[in-house]
Amino acid sequence: MQSGLETLLSDPQGMTRLQGARIGLCCNHTAVDRKLDHALGLLKAAGVSPRRLFSPEHGVDATAQDMVDVPGDDAALATVSLYGDTEAHPDPAVLADLDILLFDIQDIGARYYTYQATLGYLMEIASQTGTEIWVLDRPNPIDGLSIEGNVVQPGFESFVSAYPLAVRHGLTIGELARFFAQQLGIDAPLRVVPCKGWRRDQWLDETDLPWVYPSPNMPTLDTAAIYPGMCLVEGTNLSEGRGTTRPFHLVGAPWCDRAELTRLCRLGAQDAGVSGVAFRAATFEPRFQKYAGQICHGVEILVLQRGAIDAFRLGLVVLEALLRLDPQRQHFAWRTKPYEFVSQPIAIDLLCGSAEARVALETKVRPAELLDAWRPQLLDFAELREPCLLY
Repeated sequence: MQSGLETLLSDPQGMTRLQGARIGLCCNHTAVDRKLDHALGLLKAAGVSPRRLFSPEHGVDATAQDMVDVPGDDAALATVSLYGDTEAHPDPAVLADLDILLFDIQDIGARYYTYQATLGYLMEIASQTGTEIWVLDRPNPIDGLSIEGNVVQPGFESFVSAYPLAVRHGLTIGELARFFAQQLGIDAPLRVVPCKGWRRDQWLDETDLPWVYPSPNMPTLDTAAIYPGMCLVEGTNLSEGRGTTRPFHLVGAPWCDRAELTRLCRLGAQDAGVSGVAFRAATFEPRFQKYAGQICHGVEILVLQRGAIDAFRLGLVVLEALLRLDPQRQHFAWRTKPYEFVSQPIAIDLLCGSAEARVALETKVRPAELLDAWRPQLLDFAELREPCLLY
């Protein structure tokens, strides 16, 4: 199969158009062909020299950790940061002198991932400047069929929930651009350069395209498989395993009873119908971020059968287990520090797109009941996304 980058490079008409235009490129280290050669070098070799780079969260080379400002080059405008307290919505001036902005970043298939918000914000600016947005599409690495979770409600928008999407949305980055244009009315000049040969039921490792870790804490496809649920731990005072070699697989804190937490996770998973994973009592030491340098006790989530996992259901089960582990809230707390540069609503509500999950879990509503109540949202979202599908 071909990625959108490879499709574009093999299109003489498209390349001729680029050679005569003022070009920008929004990318990171995932913008490679099957030989792992980067888009910037490939474009230059084909006679296309972007005059400006745009850097998403983590930076063009993905060296920055989450929620760390990515510096730009404001003097020469060689690189424009699109991540930081004030950079997420760029000044229209950085697009106004460009004819075309190419966007080539591997998404991960969950709405928390900020690359899709970056694309949407760029499209909003391009609707003012008239700059064409060409999205070089790539497969959804965790398949294009599965939809999970709920849909963001008004008042809970943020960089991790910028648009009314399901948590696991089942769209490619190009299809997300079409959704923004067709269903949300973001009227930017848009062209999606499609992949060739991808089927919606395929995971990335079932294609012949290489896996390049999309961000510092997304090392494997197994991590991506559980991320739509396990990212919810970021909304608590528990470590989600950042600073270890098992981010989002490990959950814990110095005060946890690892045996009891593992037992509660197993019971909750059985009650909620979670399958495809196993739970192991674990002890670990994060090297940075939450509890850096401290011994944490908790649980490790192991992927057994990725296609059977409802990751968001899994995440709710883990949150429920944490609340049951510490019912008097002597240690457990929701994160109240600013999250993605937002102080209110709190992080868990931003991640969940509403306060419903937090309130329900605090009042002992079971995860399965919560998900049943959200099913109409997913059905509506599935209907809305249908006209935007390319594959």
